[in-house]
Amino acid sequence: MSFGVVMLMRIILPLYVTAFILYTVRAIKGPTIPDIILAVDCMSFDIAAFMAILAVYFKSVYLISGAITLALWAYLLDIYIANHLTKKEVGA
Repeated sequence: MSFGVVMLMRIILPLYVTAFILYTVRAIKGPTIPDIILAVDCMSFDIAAFMAILAVYFKSVYLISGAITLALWAYLLDIYIANHLTKKEVGA
């Protein structure tokens, strides 16, 4: 590994861990349903982005396919929840 990639991972990893902890707190304590949905959505995209970074770091194709699948799943979850929120079925 080059020095730049290792240095970048040392900077990115604490940022992702901190962001994930903050998203988890918001998902647990979220006062409204849209807050919880947004926190779970951010966690999903955060994990997908981190998996993509790890795929570049480890030079693995399998992590990229998992990251793409997770990002698409989170996007579908957004569409599903938005559809129910507009129909007032969730109770937001």
